[in-house]
Order: sequence, then structure tokens, then C-alpha cells
Amino acid sequence: MSIKKDGRYGGNMIIYDPFYATLKKKKFTEYKLVNEFGFSPNTFYRMKCGEHISTRTINTLCRVLDCSVSDIIKYVKE
Repeated sequence: MSIKKDGRYGGNMIIYDPFYATLKKKKFTEYKLVNEFGFSPNTFYRMKCGEHISTRTINTLCRVLDCSVSDIIKYVKE
């Protein structure tokens, strides 16, 4: 697996598209997650940019949103 100029790994990747669908379905907003549950705005910036977030953050999102990991992330083979 090679590293691209933008710092991402080439090949396969994790995307966060399911997270945004889950937010809408559960009637949550990023604003609510930041202000009521203490998430860092940088977490959502990183997700929008396709950067990594920790498994601890994924776990917390699953707990707060009462959902599974597949409702947050998706593996995509490029």
C-alpha cells in the first residue's frame, strides 16, 4: 500500500457516509454532539476530510447514537 501526496494511503479506505445518514435518521446534529455530548468539532472535520478517528470515538458515537459501527463507518475498496 502506498502513501499518496495528500498523506492518505492508496488502495482501500474507510468512509464516514453512513454516519451522516445515521445523524439524520436519529435527528441529531454535529452541533448537538459537540455542545451536549462533548465531542470535539475537529472530530467531524476529520471525518468530512476522510481522515482517521479513533476506535474510542467510534465507540462513543455508537453509544450516544444507539447504533452499530456499520452505521458510522464503511469500508470501501478503491
